[in-house]
Amino acid sequence: MKKFLLILLLFSLNITNVYSLEADVFIQSTVNRAAETLNGSLTKEQRIEKLKEIAKETVDIKGLGFYSLGSHRKNISKDQLTSYMNIFEEYFLKTFSSRLAEYSNPEIEVNSKKKLNENYTIVSSTLVATENRPEVKIDWRVYTKNPENLLIRDLIIEGLSLARTQKEEFSSIINSNDGNIESLLKNLSDFSLK
Repeated sequence: MKKFLLILLLFSLNITNVYSLEADVFIQSTVNRAAETLNGSLTKEQRIEKLKEIAKETVDIKGLGFYSLGSHRKNISKDQLTSYMNIFEEYFLKTFSSRLAEYSNPEIEVNSKKKLNENYTIVSSTLVATENRPEVKIDWRVYTKNPENLLIRDLIIEGLSLARTQKEEFSSIINSNDGNIESLLKNLSDFSLK
């Protein structure tokens, strides 16, 4: 009986290792899924819905939402934070999917990875040039704390962090409205309803 339990324990440990992914494999798999969606025969609306599904599975939307709110999250109520997180998810998914849905043939090659620490790995890639667009360098900041559930936390396109840019934009909206978070919530809601 002890032998059987030991074998079962070793087998379960091996299963865990099978499901943990390297960050570069995770990114290549994610971009392949997106490319397949964009190159298929789906309508634009179907592509948008499929891209939203991919984003929900691969992007740390909650972490990105907290980061984008920055220090302002210390000054808001729990109800406002809950509203913000719900509105932010809708805003993010709409922005992400509608921008990507316009691409055709988005061939991305993963070039390398650099482990920053136990929590983060940077995966470097290139959006391959076509007749209509130049080559674009894209770095992916991957949250690797849980190796069984890797999540994208940021895209750095040609050296520009999209998360940092969004954080600065949100801060600007709040600050130009006397620190009122409701102005950001309204802005994000209005965009999501368009």
